[in-house]
Amino acid sequence: MRMKALPLALLLAATSARAEQVTVFAAASLKTALDGIAADWGAATGHEVVASYAGTPQLARQIEEGAPADLFLSASSDWMDDLEGKGVIVAESRRDLLGNTLVLVGHGEAAPLEIGPGTDWAALLGDGRLAMAMVDSVPAGIYGREALTSMGAWASVEPLVAQAENVRAALALVAQGEAPYGIVYGSDAIADDDVTVVGTFPADSHSPITYPAALVAGRDNPAAAAFLDHLSSPEARTAFEAQGFLVLD
Repeated sequence: MRMKALPLALLLAATSARAEQVTVFAAASLKTALDGIAADWGAATGHEVVASYAGTPQLARQIEEGAPADLFLSASSDWMDDLEGKGVIVAESRRDLLGNTLVLVGHGEAAPLEIGPGTDWAALLGDGRLAMAMVDSVPAGIYGREALTSMGAWASVEPLVAQAENVRAALALVAQGEAPYGIVYGSDAIADDDVTVVGTFPADSHSPITYPAALVAGRDNPAAAAFLDHLSSPEARTAFEAQGFLVLD
């Protein structure tokens, strides 16, 4: 016996019932890549990914205070360690997803230079400022301070630093010409046509840049686990690499 097809309205209702919303808290530097990955996954699965981007410490504190996040993508292992120690994330779901590089960007068509202990930062900056994310809390700022300290330059550069809320805000200062140079991730530089990569900081001048990801504890959302798995898929890998990230997982 041939079964009748369900009316379109019932089919849409059934699809809607299965669809879930996945709330992702992610480091600001992930925005360009993650927006595209989330849109493609949502179109393929019917689920909706809602991403909130900010500096890693701000997001970590919000999650600890009970913000309704299903998944956390951090730009710092230290902040993820803190949440894991407090039982805020699902430890067995945690994975080191991505790596990155630390670069110096200049406004517009800036000339390249080799970054090292001999770099004359005062001459480079002139009357301008060096844009960085918050150097005491935001990972990109911490890495940048580490790199300058390892080169013996931090003491002289510190008074010339313009600190921003997160790495994308630091990038914006350079892109808009409010600061001639800034320290950001390599992936951020790719995301903005108004900046030029002037040089790359040696990898041994700062701690390894690692992006761990984990499910948030106490959230019963199978779609979040599925999206976390998707972030290690070949499709997501291609998207991350196109935006300048190093895929670790």
